[in-house]
Amino acid sequence: MGSKALGCGVALLLAAACVWPVFAAPPLDAGEAGLIQAKEDFQPEAGTGLGERRLARARDYMISSANPLASQAGARILAEGGSATDALIAAQMVLNLVEPQSSGIGGGAFVVRYDSKQGVVQSYDGRETAPAAAHSDRFMKDGKAIPFRDAVNSGRSVGVPGVVAVLGLMHERHGRASWASLLQPAIDLAEKGFPVSPRLHALLEDNQALRQQAAAAAYFYDAQGRPWPVGHILRNPAFAALLRSIARDGPQAFYEGKAARDIVGAVASHAVPGDLSLADMSAYRAKARPPLCAPYKAYTLCGMPPPSSGPLAVIQMLEILSHTPIARLPPTSLEAVHYFSEAGKLAFADRDVYVADPDFIDVPVKVLLDRRYLALRAGLIEADATIGRAPPGDPVGLKAIRGQDDSPELPSTSHVVAVDRAGNVVSMTSSIETAFGSKIFVDGFLLNNQLTDFSLSGVDEQGKPVANRLEPLKRPRSSMAPMIVLKDGKPFMAIGSPGGAAIINYVAKTLLGVLDWGLDIQQAIDLPNYGSRNRFTELEKGRLPGLAPALRAMGHEVREVDFPSGLQGIVLTPDGLEGGADPRREGVAVGG
Repeated sequence: MGSKALGCGVALLLAAACVWPVFAAPPLDAGEAGLIQAKEDFQPEAGTGLGERRLARARDYMISSANPLASQAGARILAEGGSATDALIAAQMVLNLVEPQSSGIGGGAFVVRYDSKQGVVQSYDGRETAPAAAHSDRFMKDGKAIPFRDAVNSGRSVGVPGVVAVLGLMHERHGRASWASLLQPAIDLAEKGFPVSPRLHALLEDNQALRQQAAAAAYFYDAQGRPWPVGHILRNPAFAALLRSIARDGPQAFYEGKAARDIVGAVASHAVPGDLSLADMSAYRAKARPPLCAPYKAYTLCGMPPPSSGPLAVIQMLEILSHTPIARLPPTSLEAVHYFSEAGKLAFADRDVYVADPDFIDVPVKVLLDRRYLALRAGLIEADATIGRAPPGDPVGLKAIRGQDDSPELPSTSHVVAVDRAGNVVSMTSSIETAFGSKIFVDGFLLNNQLTDFSLSGVDEQGKPVANRLEPLKRPRSSMAPMIVLKDGKPFMAIGSPGGAAIINYVAKTLLGVLDWGLDIQQAIDLPNYGSRNRFTELEKGRLPGLAPALRAMGHEVREVDFPSGLQGIVLTPDGLEGGADPRREGVAVGG
């Protein structure tokens, strides 16, 4: 230290149909409402309050996802003896339909998996890639970065989607059920229709950019431009047809032939066309990468390595916080919020300088996680005053030549965790980036805008090149943080969240809640969200009364905002499985 030291109930989910509960729509955020502001001024859009969740319990298997219909699909696969990977695939395909603002086959994903037979953690990279024709000035005009909104809503923002490829790779290695059977729940829902949820309706209501794309408008809105009402049965025959071809011919059917031509054509015909090519599509490959694992007290924290910065930053935060008294403090106390925010500043400062696609630039992961280095970083934290904007560390002498990239990363993403009867565990975060992605709608799904996760200018204010600059075939940096926690070498917890760059704070908070504060997974998810991304300190509006003035007295710049995480988690106990789902969204944990 420094000098001063609800979704539908479980029974309904197993029935043939699911009726949406009556509750206030979960909070919206600026990214999901299409209200993209300058990165320093970005705040989530006003919300309407939390729903309610109870801790879910099961003996043999469990899945928690962001939508009851997706959890239902995954739970049925698990009940029939499918693997956790199988359940993940079925749930993600359903999420494409029922939560199109957040994820789908037009986007990318990171997956962490525990293999119960081998006793090892594995990680899979399904992140999008930049087209071969892409260059670092892609989002520049007259020597300056164009407005972020303009970069998002264009064909130039679309990277080669990776979800189908990564799920195909995982199924090839870890699937039990047939590939075609896992796509059938989504095919059935697409053909028969599904009820528009309160969250989807609210996000459609507020999104003007989506209305401006003819194909998307024809699907999501009526003839008068009004979003389909809650409960409206929305059918998607085009998506069903596409899934049938992928079910029949395998994942490569998405990357070649008609599907690839349709994707490339839609990007090229946008008013601001992109340069995605058929060669880019056919060349895409998902990657197996060594997982990022590090000890933390009695546990081992494992997650996705770069190009995701999420688990790296989360582990940095927790190790830094181990040098503070936060574990002995009430979770919503002034002191806990202060220490947590300071640790976040230090982690984000390093993230913004050092993390990018490791196939293009050296990411000094080992040094950034060195316990001696993190102890020195923790020494910058004072008990009664903020350090303000934290500087990056310089553990390997790169600070002088690398620029700092604080590009926005907006929160339209989804998370799924699952455990099967054999004890295999999966944790996947998937995304199309901003709400409804690029707004380009093709063959019944939306394309991502993930290329805006690169630095828009490629250099910082001092003209130094940033690690996360756009380059051909490169994968953009992410904050997605799918994680699995081990205890005595066995899986203890699986966790993850949507939320853009705030994912790091959401996941770190929940890990602290379970591992240090002794809460169950639902209680930890329910905790108010707070933290800093090395700009201002954010407090979830209405959840931490009275803390803002005291934090300001310590020097914090405080903003009280709607802070809509979408955490999904499972804890494996000696007595069975315990699952949690974020009450800020529509998800639910289901098991048997």
